[in-house]
Amino acid sequence: MKALMYHYIRYANQEFPSFKFLHFNDFSKQLDYLQKHFKIMHPNLLKDAVERGEDTNDIVLTFDDGLKDHYAYVLPELLSRGVSGIFYVPTSIYSRFKILDVHRLHLLLGKYNGKIIYTHLMDLINEEMLSHAHVREFKTLTYRNQQNDQFVQLVKRIINYFISYEYKEDTMDKLMHHFFPEEQQLLNECYIAPSEIKEMHDSGMVIGSHTVNHPVMSKLNEVQQDFEILSSFNYLETITGGLPYKTFCYPYGGYYSFTNCTEQLLKNHACVFSFNVEPRDITANDLLNRPHALPRYDCNLFPHGTAWQNTA
Repeated sequence: MKALMYHYIRYANQEFPSFKFLHFNDFSKQLDYLQKHFKIMHPNLLKDAVERGEDTNDIVLTFDDGLKDHYAYVLPELLSRGVSGIFYVPTSIYSRFKILDVHRLHLLLGKYNGKIIYTHLMDLINEEMLSHAHVREFKTLTYRNQQNDQFVQLVKRIINYFISYEYKEDTMDKLMHHFFPEEQQLLNECYIAPSEIKEMHDSGMVIGSHTVNHPVMSKLNEVQQDFEILSSFNYLETITGGLPYKTFCYPYGGYYSFTNCTEQLLKNHACVFSFNVEPRDITANDLLNRPHALPRYDCNLFPHGTAWQNTA
């Protein structure tokens, strides 16, 4: 069994010349390839496979971050093909009305040269603001399947992994205020609206949790992790009218991004299965013994999955 992971799926936008995304035309071609060589399974069958501990040769599609792309482009395409996927949604955007830092970073690096952002970032931070836990793992295991220049790589690792959470949001606020003073206008362009989540749920798509605030879970204590899991599921239950079952995926992913405590909390909250980002097939052993660390392939590891930049 294979799981594929998607994020941005859209058309080119000249205002963001360095923004990386999967072009919708390539997404459609990739679905053609997948349907020719595999069977795209309904996520409910993965739930059944977890409960039985039985592997299949099928593929499940997953989409992270609750992006507007998933409603505007992905949903109609899946419905036209009679297939379904899992859409993992972070929920703080609906309570705080603020773009998540991970996506603010994509906007910054998508519109401006990585060196420009790095230089400005260095003026905002100092050594005391950085966390040194898991530094080796974060330096060696993150962004291995992405083709980033050295400055983009540095900025991503500093913001997403190295900076302490007590300083992260304020630093991102300052970056956005400098480069995107009109940030609030971008909010509705970034994310699915609650009514659209309900529509997707009602059309047969599966809605899962991607936490509240999209943190690296391993950087949080048990109480904070529990809040991220329970509160996100509670919100999604409310707006959908009730989830048929709970499924979760880790922000950023990788074994360094969550802990044994995270997996136990997911079990405690009756979550059926959760996704990591280890690029390999799901085995019967995974289903039986570690359903809260199921591997997923990035779509760029399959034909037609190469990320675009807005150069045309």
